[in-house]
Amino acid sequence: MGFSHLLSLLLIHFFLFFTHFYLLGYPLTLNPSPSLPVSSLSLPPHTLIHFPVSPLNSLGYLLIPLPSPSPCLPLHPYLLTPSQAECLSAVGDPSPLIRATVGILITTTASKGELSTWPELLPRLCEMLDSADYNVCEGAFGALQKICEDSAEFLEKSPDRPLDTLIPKFLQFFKHSSSKIRSHAIACVNQFIISKTQALMANIDAFLQNLFHLAMDDDPDVRKNVCRALVMLLDAHISSLIPHMHNIIEYMMIRTQDPDENVALEACEFWLSLAEHPICKEALKPHLPKLIPILVRGMKYSEIDIILLKGDVEEDESVPDRSEDIKPRFHKSRHTIRHEPMENGGSGGEEFADDESDDGLDDDSSLSDWNLRKCSAAALDVLANVFREEMLPVILPILKETLFHQEWEIRESGILALGAIAEGCMNGMTQHLPELIPYLISCLQHKKALVRSITCWTLSRYCHWAVVLPDHTFLKPLMYELLKCVLDSNKRVQEAACSAFATLEEEACTELVPYLADILKTLVFAFKKYQAKNLLILYDAIGTLADSVGNYLNKEEYIQMLMPPLIEKWNILKDEDKDLFPLLECLSSVATALQSGFLPYCSPVYQRCVSLVEQTLNQTMAHAQNPGQFEAADKDFMIVSLDLLSGLAEGLNGHVGQLVQQSNIMQLLYQAMQDPMPEVRQSSFALLGDLTKACFQYVAPCISEFMPILGQNLNPELISVCNNATWAIGEISVKLGPEMRVYINLVLTDLIFIINKPNTPKTLLENTAITIGRLGYVCPNEVAPLLQQFIRQWCISLRNIRDNEEKDSAFRGVCNMISVNPGGVVEDFIFFCDAIASWINPKQDLKEMFHKILHCFKEQVGEDNWKRFTEQFPPPLKDRLSQHYGV
Repeated sequence: MGFSHLLSLLLIHFFLFFTHFYLLGYPLTLNPSPSLPVSSLSLPPHTLIHFPVSPLNSLGYLLIPLPSPSPCLPLHPYLLTPSQAECLSAVGDPSPLIRATVGILITTTASKGELSTWPELLPRLCEMLDSADYNVCEGAFGALQKICEDSAEFLEKSPDRPLDTLIPKFLQFFKHSSSKIRSHAIACVNQFIISKTQALMANIDAFLQNLFHLAMDDDPDVRKNVCRALVMLLDAHISSLIPHMHNIIEYMMIRTQDPDENVALEACEFWLSLAEHPICKEALKPHLPKLIPILVRGMKYSEIDIILLKGDVEEDESVPDRSEDIKPRFHKSRHTIRHEPMENGGSGGEEFADDESDDGLDDDSSLSDWNLRKCSAAALDVLANVFREEMLPVILPILKETLFHQEWEIRESGILALGAIAEGCMNGMTQHLPELIPYLISCLQHKKALVRSITCWTLSRYCHWAVVLPDHTFLKPLMYELLKCVLDSNKRVQEAACSAFATLEEEACTELVPYLADILKTLVFAFKKYQAKNLLILYDAIGTLADSVGNYLNKEEYIQMLMPPLIEKWNILKDEDKDLFPLLECLSSVATALQSGFLPYCSPVYQRCVSLVEQTLNQTMAHAQNPGQFEAADKDFMIVSLDLLSGLAEGLNGHVGQLVQQSNIMQLLYQAMQDPMPEVRQSSFALLGDLTKACFQYVAPCISEFMPILGQNLNPELISVCNNATWAIGEISVKLGPEMRVYINLVLTDLIFIINKPNTPKTLLENTAITIGRLGYVCPNEVAPLLQQFIRQWCISLRNIRDNEEKDSAFRGVCNMISVNPGGVVEDFIFFCDAIASWINPKQDLKEMFHKILHCFKEQVGEDNWKRFTEQFPPPLKDRLSQHYGV
């Protein structure tokens, strides 16, 4: 590169640098040398500084304002980029670097809304595409691709309809002799597939023909863009692909094995997308015998993967973690969805399940976030959920070959494949598990850490089967071998084992009680071995154990084992340390489980949580008043503290009252309940409900201030916030009794709206029904007139939850309301009968209330009408009412 080209390049980068910061709104200053004060420059207020440039690249001048002498020379806001004509003249520069830089400069300007004030840009670039000079054509395409990426929405909505011209133009270049230009052309069109741009849909047939023409292109970038186009068309315009689906599937199987991993990864995405469509099963079934082996092969570690993962390093537990190795972690509480009425035989809280996908591939965290191995495993997982047992004749021979292969890399991929199909193929795999589980347990002792780590994950996918078998035949060896891996000398194995053990805890629950001493001994010893990253996972495993076994943990010997290391960590961590988050979450679970056993530790923990809430609120207020001086607060500190306070209130019950009395938590709670961040309000309402249950005498003076806020948060669009506010209202009503009548109008209309709203999540419906019932329990005269507006949905919502105190108070409320307004239930009486029958063992006085209502209705309508009415009952309902209530 000649001197003039080098100078041009430097100048363009100079322009680009300042333009970038200018467009982002940053003030730009130029600090002169201390030995040369600005005043000595003696330049007029607006000075043109000319930079000599190549004749081929005359990019013009900078206009720099020079105000009165100052320590800094402000360039903003008068900085000018090169003139538009000069930018366009440099698009075809012989230097690829200059072409790329000019393209960035053009699109940066265009993406900031300047495209509409530069009408000649698109026509000029479009004209350049036809240039015989390769550099001009390629430079124009590079700029157009960046414009399509950054300004797609403007191009689609522009009244000038530039895409009507551009898209047919792009299609002409799919067969260009230059692979770089072919790749540019596809990439430009691809930007408009998902949005189904009208100009593209009008040319869809030509687009497909051109894509198919490029299917076997020699250039990997072209093949990658072809695969990307087909994946997006599958989501946006599948009807155009259906006639060609057989050939497309055959092609994508070839590309999934492409020697270029970027191409293979793009192709592998196709199977994930196809699995979401109803045609998947029919279209893919004939191809499964070829596709499944391809996916399993794609799950094998490459030599480069193993090097990057340090797969040959077996013992690294003493190597400190680097801060960059620890992924950013976001608080996700297990405790603040209040409250989840449990179904008869199941959980009612699935709407609030963790939506983070558990792909079992965290062992790849040293690699890129998404790679062919992960994508192949994910594809096998989703296809197993589509084909279920129909996949087994294909996958079982592959598993038989890979699981016992001599090469550990192939064996490892087989274990991963076995885990990937667990969810979809569980029913068919059950007969093979008596042989497979012992084999996998033996693999936990494999000499290769990567084999041990993936085996932990695969076992976690099947542990439910081991848990439900009698006599703990498989549970016991599985548990003890996983515990050994928890103390493995390899950090990756520690992580996988700890996560797998947490899953086992969730599945086994109180089945683990006989082994608590050994479990705690292992987990506590891990505190001495684990580096920073795995310590976070260890906290989660301990918290999950506490959630799973509950107050079985409240034994002096267990408390003496568990609490000292937790309190030691608690004392070491500073208030601003984000490692507090998982520890706070862990302690919340432990406090709830230990109940009174946590009393010796509660005071300093409580006080620190209150302090963290207060610090966060104060910093939030300071930032709002003076954002330039104070940083915004990290509200996760407040959220996790509120959650731990909830755990303390729930675990300690009345014992927490003295701590509440001696603190300003009620004033802080009033502020937190009004925070603009939904997660803060969610945790605040959970704490309010728990404090109401534990020590209402300290909540009662604040009710008049709290109730309007709760009413304002009955918004079903924010499900978790609404759920907790609803639950807190119900708890307050039970404690407040008839005095609740002054607040009925604040909340009842919204609650009735929520219970009748279509597609409301089940847990929110259940909590809303319970709260309406509780309002009717304490204030029947105020709620009963509206009975007809909600009784049918009320009965449907509560017919499946298990017997408990919340259900009891809600049904008592409805019985009270029916006594006040019997006409309100007449049209939906069959639903009420069904809801009564859902009770397994109601308390005697509640059963008498049901009996009275049923017999009163029978007497009112007469024997013949009652007989006709009950003939429409399903036989189980009819038999149950007859057996238990004599009607």
